[in-house]
Amino acid sequence: MNSDSNTRPYIEALARDALQRFDEIAVGAAHELRKRPPRNGVLVYPNLQGEHEVAKASHAVSEAARQLQREPAIARVIIDDNDRHRVWYICRAAPPSIEGVASYRSPIGRMASLHVGSDFLLPNGNTVVILEQTRFRPSKSPAGWDSAPTVVTTEQIGPITVDSLRAFADEPEIANILDQILANEQTQVGIVDGIRRHVIERMALRDQPVLDQYQDEIFRLPLNSSLMIVGPPGTGKTTTLIRRLGQKLDLHESILSTDERLLIAEGDSDALVHGESWMMFTPTKLLKEYVQEAFAHEGIPSSDKNIRTWESHRRDLARDEFSILRRSDGKGVFVLKDVPSLLPDTIQKPIRWFEDFHTWQHSQFLSGLSDAARLLESSEIKAYRRLGRRLAPILVRATDDSLSSIFEALDRETPNIKNLVSDMKKASDGKIDQALNRQLNRDKAFLQTLAEYLKRLDASSDEDDEGAEDEEEDDDALSLRRGTPLTAARDSYRRAVRAHARASATGRALRKESRNGRIADWIGDRALAETDRTQVGRSLLGQTAARRFLNPVRRYVDRMAQRYRAFRRLRQRDGKWYCNSDHRSRDIHPLEVDVVLLAILRTVGDLLGGPGRVAWSQLDPVRGIYRNQIVVDEATDFSPIQLACMAALAHRRIRSFFACGDFNQRLTVWGTRCADDLKWACPEIQIKEINIAYRQTQQLGELTRAIMEVGGQHAPSMDLPDHVESDGFAPVLLEDSAFDVTINWLAERVREIDRLVERLPSTAVLVDSEDEVHRVASALHAAVSEHNVNVVPCPLGQAVGQDNDVRVFSVEHIKGLEFEAVFFVAIDRLAAREPALFEKYLYVGTSRAATYLGITCEGALPEAMVPLRRHFGADWSEGAGGRVRPG
Repeated sequence: MNSDSNTRPYIEALARDALQRFDEIAVGAAHELRKRPPRNGVLVYPNLQGEHEVAKASHAVSEAARQLQREPAIARVIIDDNDRHRVWYICRAAPPSIEGVASYRSPIGRMASLHVGSDFLLPNGNTVVILEQTRFRPSKSPAGWDSAPTVVTTEQIGPITVDSLRAFADEPEIANILDQILANEQTQVGIVDGIRRHVIERMALRDQPVLDQYQDEIFRLPLNSSLMIVGPPGTGKTTTLIRRLGQKLDLHESILSTDERLLIAEGDSDALVHGESWMMFTPTKLLKEYVQEAFAHEGIPSSDKNIRTWESHRRDLARDEFSILRRSDGKGVFVLKDVPSLLPDTIQKPIRWFEDFHTWQHSQFLSGLSDAARLLESSEIKAYRRLGRRLAPILVRATDDSLSSIFEALDRETPNIKNLVSDMKKASDGKIDQALNRQLNRDKAFLQTLAEYLKRLDASSDEDDEGAEDEEEDDDALSLRRGTPLTAARDSYRRAVRAHARASATGRALRKESRNGRIADWIGDRALAETDRTQVGRSLLGQTAARRFLNPVRRYVDRMAQRYRAFRRLRQRDGKWYCNSDHRSRDIHPLEVDVVLLAILRTVGDLLGGPGRVAWSQLDPVRGIYRNQIVVDEATDFSPIQLACMAALAHRRIRSFFACGDFNQRLTVWGTRCADDLKWACPEIQIKEINIAYRQTQQLGELTRAIMEVGGQHAPSMDLPDHVESDGFAPVLLEDSAFDVTINWLAERVREIDRLVERLPSTAVLVDSEDEVHRVASALHAAVSEHNVNVVPCPLGQAVGQDNDVRVFSVEHIKGLEFEAVFFVAIDRLAAREPALFEKYLYVGTSRAATYLGITCEGALPEAMVPLRRHFGADWSEGAGGRVRPG
C-alpha cells in the first residue's frame, strides 16, 4: 500500500462522496422512469420524426435509466479548471440532468480515459488538468451501494486498488484500543498497490467500462470514418468496436456532433431509422452469440438481423436480393455447394480473380449492347433499322463514358423502344398462338398430352435454354414456375417455338439437349410453317436486341450471374482459376458467390452514388440493403472479396465501416493477409494499431510472442498495461500420453486450478476435431465428477453450460473468445491435420488463455513447437514449478 499517511483519510472521503453520488444518480434515474412520456413526440432527441422514431427514442431513455439504476457511475474525475477544482462523475449511459454528471459517450467522458496530469480541452474552450481519476465497479446490496474493486489514481497516490468503498465509508463503532487496531488493519488490508488483475469467471467478453486513452481516441472518431483496428490478442479491439457502435447509436443531444446528426438525417431518407441501421459481421456463430451478450451489457439492442455471420448474410443477399442462387419460385441461377471447383492459386489470389471477372463481364455487357445495336441496324425490318441508327452513337462512346452516362442516354430512348417491342411482340405472339389454335382444332387433347410429356422431362437441366438469357420476364416465364399444368404447357409451347424460330432466323440448329430443344423436337411439325418461322424469328431477334436496351441498369445487375457462368466456362477451358471437376454447372462454391456479389454491389454503389439525371428507380428494390454503420469483428478471417462486399453495404453518403482483427490470427486459407488487401477492399480505410494487452499474464504473453517468432512471422508489439499485476504461471506440457493418461492429467490440472482460485474460473478444453468433443468431454467429466466439477461438450461451437463449467470445443470455433484457463489436447494431431494453419491455430488457441495454459501430445511435440519447450513448466502447484518465469 502507498506509504503516504493521507491515503486512508483520502479514500474514506472519496468513498463517502462516491456512494452518496451513486444514490443521487440512481434516484434520478428512477424518477426518469416514473415520468410519463412527453406528449406530441417532444423528447430529448431532436430532429426525430414519426411515431416509430419517437417510440424508439423513448425506449432508449428508459433503458438508459434502468442501466443507471444498476450501475450509477463508472468513473470519477477531478480537474483543475483555472485553479478551481471540479468533480465529474462519468456514467456508462446517458445520465439524468445532475450537475457534474456526464455520459462516457459524451465529449466530457474522454476525461475518464486520460492519464492523471494530462491536459483536456473542455467543450466550452477551457483547458483543464486531470488531477484524479477513479474507476468504479458499482454494486448494490441490502447494506447499500459499494464499488468492488475501485482503482484510484491521483498526483500523490496510486494507482491503488481498493477492495471495497463501503468498508471505508462506514464508520465502525470502536469499543477499545484492540478494536481500533483491528479496524485499522482491516482497512489497510483492503488497499493494494497497483491494479489487480480480474479472474475471468464466465464465458463472456471482458467488460471494460472505461477504455484506455488510445482505444478512446479511436472510439470517438467521426461517424463517417473507415477504420481497421489491428493488434495482438487481448488488446480490447472488439470492446472498442462495440463501445464505438454504442456511442454512434446514442442520439442523446450531448453525444453526437452536428455534422454526425446531419449525416444520420441523410441516411434515414432511404434506409432504416438510425438506431436499427447497423450490422456487425462475425466469422462464427459462437462469436456472434458471444458479442451479442456484450452488446446487451452495453445497452445496445441487437437481434439476429443486426449481428450476422457472413455465411448467413451472403445467402440472403444472393438468394433474395440478386437472384444469384435459385429459389423455389424458379428465380436464380446457381445452387450453393461447397464443391472443389477452385484452383489453390485462386484462393491465394482472390483480388486478381475478381478483377479478371469484373473486367471481362463489363466488357461483355457493353459488347452485347453494341452487337444488339448492329443487329438492329442491319435488320430487314425498317422500324428496327431506325432504332439501331439512334442507339449506335451511344454505344460508340461506351469505352470512354461511365455506365451512368450511357444508361442515362439509353433512358431517353426507353418510351420508343417499349412501344416498338410491344407492337412486334403482339404480332409474333399472334402468329404463334394461331399455330397453337390450329393444332388444338385438330387435337383438343394436345395441351394435355404436352403437359404429360413435360412431367417426364428433366426440367432442371444443367444448362439454360437456348436464348433464355434474352427472354423477358413475362407471363409465360412466370407461369412455367407457378401456373397450372395446362397453362405451363401452353407457355412451354410458346417458348420452344420462339427458340426454334430464332434459331432458324440465324441459320443455326436449336440445341437438342436444351429443354426448348427437346420440346421443339416433340412438337415437330405442329408449330409454325417454315416461312412464318423465319419471319417470326427475325422479329424475335429484333425484339431480343431491342429489349437489351430496356431497363439496362437492372439487366446489368440481374444478368451478372449468367455472365459469371459464361466466364467460368471460358476460364475453365483455359485452365485458369477453376479446376476440371465433375460438379454440375449450376453448382457454385461460396467463394464464387462472393465474387458475383461484389461485382453487383460495386456496380450498384457506383450508380447510386454517381452523377446523372436518371434517379435509377430501377434500383429502388435494393436500397434497403444498406446500413448507416457496418462493423466487422475478426476481419482477417474474411477474404478481401468478403470485406469489400461488407464495405459496399455501408451507406454511400455516410461510409461508416469499422473493423478489427489481427493478421497473425487468420484461421482461414482465404483470409485477408496484409494491409494492401484491406486497402483494396476499402480504399478509404485507415489502419490504427493498439498494443496494450490486457488479457494475458507476462508468461503467456512471452509464449505468444515466441510462437510468432518461431513461425517466422512478424511478432507484434505487445505491451503490458502499467501498474497491473502481470506475473502468473508458466504454461504446462504433457508429452507421449495415451488417452486415459491425458484425461487424468487434465483432471488433476483442473483440480489444481480449483485449489488456486476461490471459484473455478472460465475454462476451455480445445480438441482437434468435432469427432473428439463428446469423447473428451465424457471422459473428463467422469474424472472430475467426484469434486463436483461439470464438463460440457460444445458441439459446433455452441455456447452451452454454466459460468464455471469446463467447456470442450473443437479448436476452429474459439476465435475471439477468452478464458482464464485453456487446455490444448493432442496438439500433435492438429499439426498433422492442419499443417498449413497449425501455427495460426497454436497462436490463436494459446492466446485465448489469460492465466493458465496446458498442452498435451499423444506423441512427440510437433517440430514447430520444439523451440518453445523452454517456456513450459510441470504444474501450477505453489512453489517449485509453479509461479515461475520461463528459462
